[in-house]
Amino acid sequence: MTYNLLKFAHILGAILMGAGLVGVWMADLRSRQLRDLSRFAEAVRNIAVFYDGLVVPGALLLLASGSWMIGGFYGGWAFLDIPWLTGMVVLFVAEFIEGNTVTRLYFMKLRRLTHQALAEGRFTRELEAERGKLVPSFTHFLDLPMLTLIIALGALKPDSWSLFLAGSAIAIVVASLLTYCIPRLYPWGAEEPSG
Repeated sequence: MTYNLLKFAHILGAILMGAGLVGVWMADLRSRQLRDLSRFAEAVRNIAVFYDGLVVPGALLLLASGSWMIGGFYGGWAFLDIPWLTGMVVLFVAEFIEGNTVTRLYFMKLRRLTHQALAEGRFTRELEAERGKLVPSFTHFLDLPMLTLIIALGALKPDSWSLFLAGSAIAIVVASLLTYCIPRLYPWGAEEPSG
């Protein structure tokens, strides 16, 4: 019974996190199209709502339920002998660290700079420079492919490292392509300002 409850909590955490990341993705794409400062600020606020309201609680639920299942049902450190489980843990830890040190901090800074721009009544040079940074864009575009790989490892449970390695390479290529293509498809402020 405990295992089933933990598994349910784990699935719920993945759903919350996935929904939040999709919401962040959509709000970010929308923000890239806007030159109207108040609408841009709303898109940036939506990013924060999805991160703080869905991604963070989902990640914490995944962390708690996953740790409990590994400790109680997979022999603690013995999980290192199970490729699919080790892969899930490695990717989750990497994404958890990256998400809280690069991506989330970037969006928090973007929100702070947006508040400053609203106070000045115009897009500031600092805000425009921050919006154009490539590393946070890459890590943001890496989130969904990595979550997909984590879920694939848990669903398919491969007994080798091939899915982990191939999936990681594909996720990095996809994130690289998105980092290159999205700014060209959605150039900063492509929408005409509203009059």
